[in-house]
Amino acid sequence: MLDLTFDTPKPKIIAGAKHDWELVIGMEVHAQVSSNAKLFSGASTAFGAEPNSNVAFVDAAMPGMLPVINEFCVEQAVRTGLGLKAEINLKSAFDRKNYFYPDLPQGYQISQLYHPIVGEGEVLVEMGDGTARRVRIERIHMEQDAGKSIHDMDPNMSFVDLNRTGVCLMEIVSRPDIRGPEEAAAYIAKLRQILRYLGTCDGNMQNGNLRADVNVSICRPGAYEKYQETQDFSHLGTRCEIKNMNSMRFIQQAIEYEARRQIAIVEAGGKVDQETRLYDPDKGETRSMRSKEEAHDYRYFPDPDLLPLEIEQAWVDGIKASLPELPDEKKARFINEFGLTDYDASVLTAEVESAAYFEDVARGRNGKLAANWVINELFGRLKKEDHDITESPVSPAQLGGIIDLIASDAISGKIAKDLFEIVYTEGGDPAEIVEARGMKQVTDTGAIEAALDEIISANPAQVEKARVNPKLAGWFVGQVMKATGGKANPKAVNDLVAAKLGL
Repeated sequence: MLDLTFDTPKPKIIAGAKHDWELVIGMEVHAQVSSNAKLFSGASTAFGAEPNSNVAFVDAAMPGMLPVINEFCVEQAVRTGLGLKAEINLKSAFDRKNYFYPDLPQGYQISQLYHPIVGEGEVLVEMGDGTARRVRIERIHMEQDAGKSIHDMDPNMSFVDLNRTGVCLMEIVSRPDIRGPEEAAAYIAKLRQILRYLGTCDGNMQNGNLRADVNVSICRPGAYEKYQETQDFSHLGTRCEIKNMNSMRFIQQAIEYEARRQIAIVEAGGKVDQETRLYDPDKGETRSMRSKEEAHDYRYFPDPDLLPLEIEQAWVDGIKASLPELPDEKKARFINEFGLTDYDASVLTAEVESAAYFEDVARGRNGKLAANWVINELFGRLKKEDHDITESPVSPAQLGGIIDLIASDAISGKIAKDLFEIVYTEGGDPAEIVEARGMKQVTDTGAIEAALDEIISANPAQVEKARVNPKLAGWFVGQVMKATGGKANPKAVNDLVAAKLGL
């Protein structure tokens, strides 16, 4: 495991107010389950299909249609719970959450209020200073997604696309343990990373496959500690929920704005109303969407079409045994096995594909050298061209081949960068390219010495200067490299220059 120091969250203090205020944040993250079919029908979940083409009779709420649960979605929810070190409830049940909206054909959403499939867990969030926060997970429940209302295609009417209707969501509900905007973004990033490693959600926030409802409240210093002692929410301020956030940057901005809005209300003698709000990124502000009451307003009741869901411990144990290596464990192993720094290991394990790429490159090679080439050369080039690792034109085998040539002294670091450029733009086998293009570095000390002797005899004044100031010896190194077309072994050149000049 990682050597992390867990400390009490340092609350975000809002500057510019009359009094000191602290933030308290809880999050409800909706993660679309990676599954080919929906939660209660066999309709496809493929993104980007023609509107209303991925809709079964059950999704459209046709009369007489009954839901049939997708076992794989249940497995994915259990896998997620295990990945978050959470309690798995062997018995859970589905409820109907009743509300009207045009893109909800049934007039209710099948969810799990009273008996969720996953209980309490945790997410460990690294904060970049060697410390970490433990954000408690209250529960994870499965539910159907709604459809999508489209209001900008016609000035006189709205359209409804039911392709998302019935897609399985996992609602991951945190305790109000998050104390600032940066911590909120870090929590979402870590949760997304874990889900992607588990393969239970692709984490695509742009497509809406991972989105968060952010609950924000303010309190005076000391109130949060009282809540921690008593678990009494009355110590905390009235919360407002910011709906459907799908950008970590916007989450931070929305929290900052909402905190200042609530502080201004309270310090002016007003009262914060519990409500649901939306964030407008163009104006950088939240605005009221609807008043927010308690859950019973949705008239939850057990779904009469679905029996309680009962799963066996042996099945859960089988899923647990198949869990992949998760980010924290992989990072710790990279540090121990390859001798990487904490920073390099964090970069390489940020995405599951990046970690797999690096491991292919580093296998049987110098881990630090491999990390340097993957992070600095490859990632740097990909970022410049706005590509990710899955679009890399350089395969792990090709980059490993370049590193092998460096390790064998066949090429220098400078030549390696030229070779990388060729492989990146043209492809090919690195060893064959070096051979065909005469890129091998000169290791024959006799040839290097002959070039150096010519340079020394032609520049006696420079020789005397270098003997007085050894730092000037670098001029001779540069001249030898120039004379050999940059192919001379740098170490051999430096050693010969020092010997010839008596340094």
